[in-house]
Amino acid sequence: MGISIDHIKQPIDKELEAFESTFSKSMKTNVPLLNTIMTYIVKRKGKQIRPMFVLFCSKLHGEINERTYRGASLIELLHTATLVHDDVVDGSDMRRGFFSINALWKNKIAVLVGDFLLAKGLLLSIDNDDFDMLKIVSESVKKMSEGELLQLEKARRLDITEEVYYDIITKKTASLIASCCAIGAAAAHADKETIEKMRQFGEYTGIAFQIKDDLFDYGDNNVGKPTGLDIKEKKMTLPLIYSLNQSSSSERNKIINLIKNKGDKRKAVDEVIQFVLSKGGFDYAKTQMEAYKLKAEAILQTMPDNASRKSLGDMLNFVIERKK
Repeated sequence: MGISIDHIKQPIDKELEAFESTFSKSMKTNVPLLNTIMTYIVKRKGKQIRPMFVLFCSKLHGEINERTYRGASLIELLHTATLVHDDVVDGSDMRRGFFSINALWKNKIAVLVGDFLLAKGLLLSIDNDDFDMLKIVSESVKKMSEGELLQLEKARRLDITEEVYYDIITKKTASLIASCCAIGAAAAHADKETIEKMRQFGEYTGIAFQIKDDLFDYGDNNVGKPTGLDIKEKKMTLPLIYSLNQSSSSERNKIINLIKNKGDKRKAVDEVIQFVLSKGGFDYAKTQMEAYKLKAEAILQTMPDNASRKSLGDMLNFVIERKK
């Protein structure tokens, strides 16, 4: 049995509470409707993986301080803004088992709430002269938008190469975890070279995280049942890209045709899943995930040998071994 997230966060339980208080304060406003929505957002927090990366990376290189809490709040404000906007773009009614902002308050308000959160994040940094941290996170938000648009552009044609796939996930998923790690180091006043190394550690961890997500589609979870959700949504993931590259043009055309025209039918989805498993796509993606985990571990080994380094190693393992 893998290590639980609650066990990993124990050494920083008190600091996470302090972060939550900073984060809640950073969302305060004089507009009653906005306050209602902000309270709702704070209540539905997830596993807190992003703030944990910030806090542990800060503790790895020094002490957790006010700058660390602001950095973690900045990440959460900008990340929450992108999620609120994503739900509008995707027309999603649910987020982490709760109703999305657009489902409860409609699209117009959801877009404005996202804008408000972005502005709050910018001001939190500017008011405290945290320009270095603002630069790190702004770069990440830019990359996330590029990754999202690149995926939309490529999804229509279903002809993504591995190179393009890595470009998309590095921008869309890994850049945020990379920012968390860089901000944690920056908050503890680490030097530029160390901040860049921590950013790279976060990027490799984020890529491994995304490949793990891809694997869930083919049954890599605690029930062992494939979901096929990515196939239904016509998302090109690593197991599928690899399998298509191992196929004859007729096989390839048949599978792409199934995804394009019958992706909503269970029978077609099961056929695609079987195709990927038979072509070794699942095993190949798992090997790639392990390779990125090793790259992240190699960077971690160059860092100060303290309790936070062990915790970051545990978080890396959690990313690979999680069940959902």
